Amino acid sequence: MKLRIRKGIVTNILQENYDKVIEQIPNVLEELYFNIPDNKRISYGRVYTIQVLSSYLFSTLEDMHAPIYDIGVAIITQSDDNRSKEIALGILSFYGIQDYAKVLPFFEASASADDWGLREFAQMFFRKLIQKHPNEMHYYLLKLVKSRDSNIRRFVSETLRPVKENRWFYHYPEYPLSILRHLFKESAEYTRTSVGNNLSDLARHLPELVFRIIEDLVKSGDQNAYWIAYRACRNLVKNKPIKVMDLLEVDEYQYKKKVYHRSDYSRD
Repeated sequence: MKLRIRKGIVTNILQENYDKVIEQIPNVLEELYFNIPDNKRISYGRVYTIQVLSSYLFSTLEDMHAPIYDIGVAIITQSDDNRSKEIALGILSFYGIQDYAKVLPFFEASASADDWGLREFAQMFFRKLIQKHPNEMHYYLLKLVKSRDSNIRRFVSETLRPVKENRWFYHYPEYPLSILRHLFKESAEYTRTSVGNNLSDLARHLPELVFRIIEDLVKSGDQNAYWIAYRACRNLVKNKPIKVMDLLEVDEYQYKKKVYHRSDYSRD
């Protein structure tokens, strides 16, 4: 597999034959995908292949002292194939660890792209930059959160989910919350969903903090804030159903097919 990648992609990159590079990337990704065991392929197949190939290309090109930034830019700007763009974005995310300023425009453009997959990889790869440059990315995200584009605002929220790279948020929750507060009355459902999910994730480790946020959202009287508060309770309700219903001022709470009725529980 490594030999094929070197012959089909790396060699063509070094020869600046980007049409061939863009042609070969989807083929390599498909082969990587089918090499994943069946029981794991569906759950993380596409993400895995993009991560593996972009990481391998970056490390290989870095060892060769190749102009990585120029290569990433050439692939992402010359390709009409979103898989090639995702690989380029992955390469640029590694480059951005050392020089973030040059790659930010490509993340912002990808975050507002029509393609859902490219938007998802943009927020996923961007977390590397938050982890390495938290102060600078905090300032940058505070600017983006005011964008008129709901996809950009969702990008901000998704990059701040307390997933693996962002687990340090559990110790410093004010970092994401100081940005997310700008979205607590979000009008676009697509972005609202992300904000609610974000708070729900945070509640896994900081339930009392999120309970206080939910109380404030409900008291605000804003319909969109209440919507976010309701969605933020989807993990909390499992252990504190009565408290959740009291805060939301409802007698039942429903998420997907599960319905919690006040009458089924004694008070906490």
